[in-house]
Amino acid sequence: MPASEARALAPSPLSHVRGLAEFHAGRTAPPFAPLTRLDRVLLDMLGLGLEQTLDHLRDFPDLADFEAWILDTAGAPDPDALDRYHALRDGLPPPPATAARLAAIDAAPPVFDAADLAQWEEQGYVVLRNAITPAEAEAAAAFLWQATGADPADPDSWYVAERCGIMVQLFQHPSLEAARRSPRVHKAFAQLWGSADLWPIVDRMSLNPPDLPGRRFQGPNLHWDVSLARPIPFATQGILYLNDVTPDQGALTLVPGFHYRIDAWLDGLGDADPRTVDLSAETIGIGANAGDLVLWRQDLPHGASPNRTPRPRLAQYVNFYPAWLTDHPEWR
Repeated sequence: MPASEARALAPSPLSHVRGLAEFHAGRTAPPFAPLTRLDRVLLDMLGLGLEQTLDHLRDFPDLADFEAWILDTAGAPDPDALDRYHALRDGLPPPPATAARLAAIDAAPPVFDAADLAQWEEQGYVVLRNAITPAEAEAAAAFLWQATGADPADPDSWYVAERCGIMVQLFQHPSLEAARRSPRVHKAFAQLWGSADLWPIVDRMSLNPPDLPGRRFQGPNLHWDVSLARPIPFATQGILYLNDVTPDQGALTLVPGFHYRIDAWLDGLGDADPRTVDLSAETIGIGANAGDLVLWRQDLPHGASPNRTPRPRLAQYVNFYPAWLTDHPEWR
């Protein structure tokens, strides 16, 4: 009997995950369903990256094969996270174990002081120093080197790993969980959101090598990851540096304080496409050390930058969000 038929006859270890079959059906048979926020929580609860999941579904696997891929990719879901997800679906508060953990985050001492929060308010970004330990940053960097086949001592090998510009589609590894499960990182996002009732995103990694003739920076350049239809909802984004990064070392760049003038700026554009307007002259590069986490508002134009140094920038994208966050239905 073929393996796919055997799986179809055997009880699925993911059959108790409510909403999974509907999510699969909505993306493998027309009319294709739009991605909802609850879908995103489902994927993050399962430990799956959005891009890798949608890419896998492009081959239209049946449900048994999709579930087998989930288990091979991310393993069985964490029981506490699964209980929390089911409570969310039922409109119930988090289960006791999760509620206690979130309450401890809320009660923990702040990780941002008054000056940090003032910068966040005025500039729209802030840096959490020592978000993870040096050893944890080194472990994540070692995983990035190993998984891409790049060698820190061989600059030619740094360019083989490029996919989607500087993005590297790596989502699952114990070293990546250090930031996602860190109470200190969680507290940072809780301070900015005003609540610890947040979900960590399972996001990818980045390797930004030096910009050289014939090996030019491939982006992403200055952009927004959100619809510019208004009102633009508040949300955070974050990048964790895994090595020391100077502002000219392919660092994150952004336009500080743009959240205060984005509405007037959009009003003044007329019929022009806001995504084609060059704001690069207004950007600043954000340098920081290995283990530091840069957080910014999603309404700030931001992007990576050409690396003008001899050393690459290594990073992991880290973010948290509340389950109630909704995206604007119109993409602009």
